[in-house]
Amino acid sequence: MDKAMILVIDGCAPEYLTRETAPDIYKLADEYGFAKIVKSAIPSVTNVNHACILSGKFPEDTKMVGNYFYNPETKEEGFIEEKGFMKAETILQAYKKEGKKTAFLTVKGKVLGVYGEGVDIGISVQTPDKAILDQLGLDMPPKVQDHSSTEWIMKAALACVKKENPDFVYCTTNDFVFHHFGPETSEAKAQIRYINYFINEIHKADPDRRIYITADHGMNQKTKLINFQHMADNKNLNLYCLPPLKDRYVENHIYQEGGIIYVFLDKNQNPEEFLKLAKSVPEIEKIMTNTEAAKEFHLPADRIGDYVLFAAESCAFGEVEGERLETNDVRTHGSLYERNVPLITIHPEKEEEAYNYSKDIAALAMNL
Repeated sequence: MDKAMILVIDGCAPEYLTRETAPDIYKLADEYGFAKIVKSAIPSVTNVNHACILSGKFPEDTKMVGNYFYNPETKEEGFIEEKGFMKAETILQAYKKEGKKTAFLTVKGKVLGVYGEGVDIGISVQTPDKAILDQLGLDMPPKVQDHSSTEWIMKAALACVKKENPDFVYCTTNDFVFHHFGPETSEAKAQIRYINYFINEIHKADPDRRIYITADHGMNQKTKLINFQHMADNKNLNLYCLPPLKDRYVENHIYQEGGIIYVFLDKNQNPEEFLKLAKSVPEIEKIMTNTEAAKEFHLPADRIGDYVLFAAESCAFGEVEGERLETNDVRTHGSLYERNVPLITIHPEKEEEAYNYSKDIAALAMNL
C-alpha cells in the first residue's frame, strides 16, 4: 500500500470547498487527480461516515449507525466515544498489518477514541498528548470549538508528515464553524484557507503521497425544528426517539438537532397509531420501516429501531422544549439533503469514475 493521507473536513458541504476558496488544492487536483461530488453514507453524521471512510464499507458491515446508541431490551443508552462499536477492519489496521506506520489526527477526541486504537501517532485537540506534541515541535492546541482548531490540526499534520513520515495519515477537523457560518462568510472561508495552504505544503513535503480530501457530511440551514418525542408523548404513544446525530458537542447543535431519527416502538404500541401521527406532521418528509431503510441505505436493520424518519429540507428533529421551534440560527445535517460531499484527489488509486461514495477511497485502496 502506497503512502497516503485522507483529510476529512467535518461538515464540509461542496459549497464551502471551491476553486475560489481553495485554489491551490484545485490546481493540484487538475494536475494530478480530480475533483468531484460523491455521496456520504446515511445517516449523514460524523461517526457513521468516519466508519465508512476508514473501512470502505457501508454501515451494514461497520454496524455504526450514529453518535449515540440505545438498546431497547436493556434501555441502556449513551454516547459512542470509545472502541468496541466499530465492527469492520479499517485502512489503518490494513496498513499496520503490512508493518507500516500510521497517524491519526483529530480535533474531536471521540473520533480518536472510537477509531484510533493501535495507531503509531495519535493526536487530538481535545485530549492532547504533550509528549507527542513536543516530539513534533507543536504548541498546545486551542479549544475544540475555537476557530483556529482547524489551522492547528492541519499544522500538526504537516509536522507529522515532515518529521515522522507515516505511511498513512488520517486527519479530521471539527464542524463548529460550519454549524454557525454559511459558505459565503469570512469565517467559513478562513477554515478552507487554512486547509488550502497546508495541503499544498504537505504535497510539497511529500510530492508522491496520495492525498484524498472529503467530508463526513454536508451542512444546511434549517428553519423549523420539531420534537417528535414530545408529539408522541402528548398523544400517549409509547416509543423512544433516537437522534443519530446526538453527541456531547452541544456548541455545534444546542438542540441536538438533525435531519433523521430512529423510532423504537414499545412492544405493546400499535404501529398504526404511530404512523397516523408521523404522516400528519408536515415537517416529516419520509417514513421508512427498518427493513426498507436497511435495504435502501445499507444499514443494519436490527440497530435502527422499527422506523426511520427523515425531515424535510428546511426542517430537523430537535430536543426543543415544545413540539416546534422556528429559528434562523440553526445549521445542521443528518438528512438526505446533507449527503453530497466533495472529493478532491492528488495521485488517486483509481480513475475518477471509480469513486461514487466517500467510502470508495478506502475500498479501492484495500481492494474490497
